[in-house]
Amino acid sequence: MTTRRPLRYCGATAALSVALLLSSCTVGATAVKGAAGSGGVGDPLFPALGNGGYQVTHYGLDLDYDVKKRYLDATAQITAKAEQNLRSFKLDLQGLKVSGVQVDTANADFSRKGHKLTVTPVAVLRKGETFRITVRYHGTPQEIMDPDKTTEGWVKTPDGAFVSGEPEGSMSWFPGNNHPGDKALYDFRITVPNGYTAVANGELRSRKTAKGRTTFVWHNGLPMASYLATASIGKFRFTEDRMPDGLPLYEAVDPAEAAGSKKALSRLPEIIKWERGLFGPYPFRSAGAIVDDTPPRIDWLALESQTKPVYAGAPDTVTVVHEMSHQWFGDSVTPKTWQDTWLNEGFATYTEWLWEQHEDEDGKTPQQQFDALYKKGPKDTLWAYPPGKPGKGANVTGDAVYYRGAMVLQQLRNAVGDKTFFRILKEWPAKYRYGNADSADFIAFCQQRTDKDLTELFDVWLYGKGKPKQTF
Repeated sequence: MTTRRPLRYCGATAALSVALLLSSCTVGATAVKGAAGSGGVGDPLFPALGNGGYQVTHYGLDLDYDVKKRYLDATAQITAKAEQNLRSFKLDLQGLKVSGVQVDTANADFSRKGHKLTVTPVAVLRKGETFRITVRYHGTPQEIMDPDKTTEGWVKTPDGAFVSGEPEGSMSWFPGNNHPGDKALYDFRITVPNGYTAVANGELRSRKTAKGRTTFVWHNGLPMASYLATASIGKFRFTEDRMPDGLPLYEAVDPAEAAGSKKALSRLPEIIKWERGLFGPYPFRSAGAIVDDTPPRIDWLALESQTKPVYAGAPDTVTVVHEMSHQWFGDSVTPKTWQDTWLNEGFATYTEWLWEQHEDEDGKTPQQQFDALYKKGPKDTLWAYPPGKPGKGANVTGDAVYYRGAMVLQQLRNAVGDKTFFRILKEWPAKYRYGNADSADFIAFCQQRTDKDLTELFDVWLYGKGKPKQTF
């Protein structure tokens, strides 16, 4: 973590006025000029998400939650690096009241408009400079309704909060650069009433109780996109265990979901071992699960929160297989923009197909899964839009992304053969480990591993409109 830099002065003494600081901070005779960082990074599907001009390297989130009052008192310390000279910059934060902002050790001006928090430091931040933002904020976190009408963000439960971030929800509980293209390290310090457990990403560093409240400290020391962050709170049955190779396993299960979850979660070590065989080394330093008893309005199953998928109710085994595969495809290798979500969901769905064949020698093969889907008529939602280019307003969690995305992979397997295909399944997450990639990267990666021209395959199956007439 970078140490705080002192407030910059433009002369030899601290007697210079703030007005001089703002107007004439100089290097030699040339004034340092800065621009306003953009609000939004130009995501094809969610253009208002994320912010330009900087990249975050670390979030330190200190959260104190009053479960009874549903009230959050919090401080976020964000370490970032300027990518241009910045006169001001923006953070994403929905609702909640901001009581103060500092840039390094100096108070900064700030303003709010929609979900954008604009911060103006006392002096221009120079390109390449590392700086720390401290935001103090409080209030009752609100749920966010996605464009596809699903609920995310800080979701209230009878005994706490169920936290889910895809694609917009993280800004409901902490300020940040809310876009998958900006991954960072995270530390969480979460204080809750005694009897409650707070679970976040990564490894549990400490748990201390004082004056009727317990503070849980979690450390996520590998890069993570903001939508994968969680800080779920409840009266969980919390267990800590290890796999035979020493990998820590953390499970937090609502008592109402414990019986229904037992079978699937008992197979978690087996699933991780099997997926390692397919995709290479497990990419993180711990694994686990959060299973909550969620309100009826939560109409989705799970989110692949990094190291600990969050399940909206007891999962079945196939759902655990799906979410754990995301630790490679989506969490370690994260799309550059939301347009490439098929790189997450297509791979996870294809993993389900491989699991069925692994589990049952009489189960459907991936080709049989493909054939059954291909029989669907041309007006089926499967063919509503191409998985590689959903377009604004499209449902990025729809059938075209999940199932047609998996069909792209089966077509790739048919084209390049099993040996090359399964080599791709291991080498793709190895090459882009902890980074970001898009469809163009994947196409180029595959083409480098075969003599067969794959242009038509991807043009038809990944980008073609309607039901493809050609198979490979």
